[in-house]
Amino acid sequence: MSGVNKVILVGNLGRDPEVRNTQSGSKIVNLAIGASDTWQDRNTGERRERTTWHRVSIFDERVGDVAQRYLRKGRKVYIEGELRTRKWKDQQGVEKYTTEVVIDRFRGSLILLDSQGQTRQPQPAQSNNSQQYQSSTSMSDFAGYGDDENLF
Repeated sequence: MSGVNKVILVGNLGRDPEVRNTQSGSKIVNLAIGASDTWQDRNTGERRERTTWHRVSIFDERVGDVAQRYLRKGRKVYIEGELRTRKWKDQQGVEKYTTEVVIDRFRGSLILLDSQGQTRQPQPAQSNNSQQYQSSTSMSDFAGYGDDENLF
């Protein structure tokens, strides 16, 4: 029996999407998602907040196009993907590791939870303002793309 590798994040973009292209011409979109947790401190009674930042990489061309067009700093999004750790070398040749949430071809989704004019006001996930973009063939608005090879 195989395991389950699924991550669900609801949070706000900390910066505009970063778009880059691989040597083979495939598009990769990187996002920084801040997911906040609030609680009341037992000792002081003060309301506390902690924001955890997550790196999200979109390898699906269609979902990446949507992210590039519609996402801006402050937008509230629902992200569904898988957790992946990759190894890379910095400019000095030192091996580094990065763990990120990945939306790959046909695996994962991106849902915009607020309308463009309401970037800081939370909306429920099931609201009529939600726009869902799944990594699947159901997105007939976009043309098909080639294989995702040589991504790193």
